[in-house]
Amino acid sequence: MDKEPVIKSSGNVFVDLGFPPEEAALLSMRAMLMNQLRTTIEERGWTQVEAANALGISQSRVSDLVRGKWDKFSLDMLVTLACRAGKRPELACT
Repeated sequence: MDKEPVIKSSGNVFVDLGFPPEEAALLSMRAMLMNQLRTTIEERGWTQVEAANALGISQSRVSDLVRGKWDKFSLDMLVTLACRAGKRPELACT
């Protein structure tokens, strides 16, 4: 059985997948914010309706969020939702 070679990650899966660096940075930020919002919803034990009320969006949008439909959320919207959830998103350039 031939094994696939193991390639060390660059630290950004989107760069590893071949996205240009600027697009990979945006995708990575969106993914991190969506994950943080999903985690917050779970930790607080919110139903989708409760999360919708707290975040000021519809229940169907919360459903999109928790199901990881990243293409439905801009970075701006995710920052807004994180702030509404009481988080303080920060940008760290490395």
